[in-house]
Amino acid sequence: MPTVSQHYGHHAVPGAVDETRTRQQAAPVVLMVSGGADSTALLLMACTSKLDIQDGRGVAPIARERLHVLHVNHHLRGKASDGDEVFVRELCAQYGLPLCVEHAYFDDESGNIEAAAREVRYAAARRYVRELCAQTGAPRTAARICTAHTSSDRAETFLMNAIKGSGPAGLSSIPRRRNIVVRPLLDLTHGELVGYLQVHGQPWREDESNEDISYLRNYVRHRVMPVVAQRNASVCKTIGAACEILGDEDAFLSQLSAQAFRSCLRKEAAGALVLDARRLAAAEVVIARRIVRLAIKRIDPGARPEMRHVERVLSCVAEGAGSVTLPAGIDARIEFGMLAFKAPAAREGLAADWVTVPGRLPLGGGRMLVAEPMAVEPGCDIVRRARELAVAGEVTALVDAAALGFADSDSERILAGSRGEIPAEARLARLWVDGPAPGDVMCPLGMSGRSKKVSDLLGEARIPVSERAGVPVVRTAPGGAVVWVAGVRADERFKCTAATRVAYLLRVVDAD
Repeated sequence: MPTVSQHYGHHAVPGAVDETRTRQQAAPVVLMVSGGADSTALLLMACTSKLDIQDGRGVAPIARERLHVLHVNHHLRGKASDGDEVFVRELCAQYGLPLCVEHAYFDDESGNIEAAAREVRYAAARRYVRELCAQTGAPRTAARICTAHTSSDRAETFLMNAIKGSGPAGLSSIPRRRNIVVRPLLDLTHGELVGYLQVHGQPWREDESNEDISYLRNYVRHRVMPVVAQRNASVCKTIGAACEILGDEDAFLSQLSAQAFRSCLRKEAAGALVLDARRLAAAEVVIARRIVRLAIKRIDPGARPEMRHVERVLSCVAEGAGSVTLPAGIDARIEFGMLAFKAPAAREGLAADWVTVPGRLPLGGGRMLVAEPMAVEPGCDIVRRARELAVAGEVTALVDAAALGFADSDSERILAGSRGEIPAEARLARLWVDGPAPGDVMCPLGMSGRSKKVSDLLGEARIPVSERAGVPVVRTAPGGAVVWVAGVRADERFKCTAATRVAYLLRVVDAD
């Protein structure tokens, strides 16, 4: 997001340049050339004229040794696609430019072919840049990928996104620069580039599919733009100016939204994210909408939320209750003053399994249950130790091995305690771990043996319903007595006492 000085000032650096500057100016410039009029004009201008590639020098010639060409043959038009490749090869040979040709193939499962082809092109360009920078030692941030987008493309994209109901980001249309991708022809129309090629006697390739108005872009190009141009002959440049303003304002709002998002964020894990719903409800609507979109993208970068999805989430936020199913199966739910987003995989319950003592059990979501036996030395206050762990707020519990039925021989316990050893049966113990089940009842520690539903305990702990399936429950056996609800409460029946000689330390830790 440029300042006034950066946007309107002259960026040429006078005088001598240092070594870093020299390396930057030697960084590769990759031209994406399809063989059409626009990309052919881009190549010709790069070789014979001046361009602004957003490197701080403004409009300036590009050193010939920096120039490289990338052509992607998508094989979508049969012999015509191969003809495009031959044309680009001959053009690069004419101007002495190194050429990289990538081949791509698509099947019936590729979905939106236009979007898939675009993704392939940019992936190939980034890969080519990495290879060139590795060869030259130039910083990758100084490299440039140049595309031949014009003000005509920008105006068409603006109208396409307006037809589809896009927000400010979509109406900003094609940006002048995004990271190392720059568009030096964005102030010129397609017609101006065609005229430029004709003056220089340079032929180009025509794509017959550009006449097919079943594609939205072609419909806008051939049916909408001519009508709009009747009222404003400079419509491309007019829309381009509007896109510049919208782009700058969108970037500013995105920055504010990112800051507001961080202030609302309370928890983030793989496939899950929790925001402070009350703080979100107090935010300006324009910022809140962006926060919701940002949250969805953090859960699944490929998700495509529409305005109606965002509005439904914010409606739940305003009401303080409710849930919404979003694209990609993401669940958004309000509980206990929090807005929780969860991907389908994150909503799945724990995989039920045994954990041995000692041993470890993966819980998913980057967590691990660790079970370790502890010999209680004479004079050790194990009860106090258990209380200290509870007060510390760690996801940890100490339970009595004998109460669980392991090392339950008095003589063995006394003998082991006197030697500070752990009986064999205590070392070979195992406990069952799964998630909360309907009807689960336990005797929570501190309630003097009275029973209580596990669901009530989870509610009192303000654990959202959407997250409860992921709460580990340690049991004596499948369907057996609850020993510990991780992070909530241990059972009174298995607590450590002054008579405890062997204890089990149960911990939930990060898997890494």
